[in-house]
Amino acid sequence: MRKMIDCRDYPSETRCSLVIAGEEEEVVRAATAHAVAVHGHTDSPELREQIRKSLKNEMPQPA
Repeated sequence: MRKMIDCRDYPSETRCSLVIAGEEEEVVRAATAHAVAVHGHTDSPELREQIRKSLKNEMPQPA
């Protein structure tokens, strides 16, 4: 199942509205890069684990 993470679930000063969806490892990589570049976090195993735990299942789009 595809995974997703939505910045709107984590209020920030930038009021970011980015949603990232895809296979789990893709989302963790992209969300980590985004967290570092946009939100000023430091890339670390702890950040990646926090992101991984925050992932939700993407709801399938109706056909």
